[in-house]
Amino acid sequence: MKTNNRPLQKNTSTRATDTHAIVTHKLQPLHTKTYRIYAVAVLAVTILLISCAPALATVGVGDAESVIGNLTSFIFTLIKAIGFLMLGFGVVQFGLALKSHDPSQRANSLLTIAGGIVVFLAEPILNMITGGV
Repeated sequence: MKTNNRPLQKNTSTRATDTHAIVTHKLQPLHTKTYRIYAVAVLAVTILLISCAPALATVGVGDAESVIGNLTSFIFTLIKAIGFLMLGFGVVQFGLALKSHDPSQRANSLLTIAGGIVVFLAEPILNMITGGV
């Protein structure tokens, strides 16, 4: 029998558990002063938006035409608000596109602005097409 006369080599491979301590980071508690102020502000705005809903009911009037007119004006008010939000979002996108020098983002923001203007002016456009009927 032949024996191996080579010296034993140390294992030079390192494992993460052997050489490095596992570092755990504690998360900051969410109850800081800034978070509380933010939470109170969001809650206040939410309560304000929920409690300030317009009443579209009329007292003593049961005419179907007035109800349809009120519903139509309410729907067009919602559409106008969506158009205004699109317009604002497009303006913000355009500002960011100018800052980052991105031509494709600039084109998309201009399309968003144009779409917001069209949606915002949907009621007058429809009145112009139908002749105010």
